[in-house]
Amino acid sequence: MARRETPPADAGQAPHVPVLLAEVLDGLAIAQGEVHVDATFGAGGYSRAMLAAGAQVHGLDRDPDAAPAGAELASESDGRFVFHAARFSQLANVLRDAGVTEVNGIVFDIGVSSMQLDQAGRGFSFQSDGPLDMRMGQDGLSAADFVNTADEADIADILYLYGEERQSRRIARAIVAARPLERTLELAAVVRKALGYRPGAPKDPATRTFQAIRIHVNGELDELREGLVAAEAMLAPGGRLAVVSFHSLEDRIVKRFMKLRSGSEGAGSRHLPDVSSQRRTPSFEKPARPTRAGEAECARNPRARSATLRVAVRSDAPAWGAADDAERRAA
Repeated sequence: MARRETPPADAGQAPHVPVLLAEVLDGLAIAQGEVHVDATFGAGGYSRAMLAAGAQVHGLDRDPDAAPAGAELASESDGRFVFHAARFSQLANVLRDAGVTEVNGIVFDIGVSSMQLDQAGRGFSFQSDGPLDMRMGQDGLSAADFVNTADEADIADILYLYGEERQSRRIARAIVAARPLERTLELAAVVRKALGYRPGAPKDPATRTFQAIRIHVNGELDELREGLVAAEAMLAPGGRLAVVSFHSLEDRIVKRFMKLRSGSEGAGSRHLPDVSSQRRTPSFEKPARPTRAGEAECARNPRARSATLRVAVRSDAPAWGAADDAERRAA
């Protein structure tokens, strides 16, 4: 996943500043010579700032379009930056393969990037016409594959779970009736007609459907869960984890992970067995209060309005790994 940045600036133009950049750098508290990870490289905005602060940086991105900027930064950095064409769920394995056993900080900027949204050919946005694609890694199941082959019930479930769309069944019926769908504006028109959309409404109803399909096609929420576990495994004691999310589904996962791993998740349901004796030593200190973009940044970049930053510091306890979340998901 790449972050919300514009493509690299043309000559004479200032580079785009990533969302909550100053706050992320403050949360990472970079010291000279530390090793940090930009888990969602994008156009390299965070990576460049981390290098400027004195860090050695490893950048990851699953999108092939990010690779040229990664190669360029690597050539400019005198060996202080390494780019990895990989998903952030692969973070631990990628770093270990590169000979890195632990790092001092990791930043994630979750979701679709401005680069991806602004390229009609990538099919992420219904603001302009393009192929119904939405694949961050440009491989595997496309959005068109999903809407044209999935069962109506499965489509409805995805729209409800990942788009929090209350009219998911109505939209799914309309999608199946309109198949085949190959273009972004075709799908948007089907959703709008199904919901009786009137131009000028405050929010386009196609937004939730496009979000849901994109999350499903890219496995975004599972990637996030696995990426957080990988970060826990690679952070040194005192290492900092900073995560910027852009909608409630992402933020709930990050919030729960940090609360659970810090031992501050609460007692759980009185209807479930008492698991207090089974609790492990917290792998993170109690997380800081979430940070959101200020008015000035939101005015410069409207996409920052939904951004939430959460930061937590790694303790010296062993990493919990993935099983504990699965065992206590119902708590």
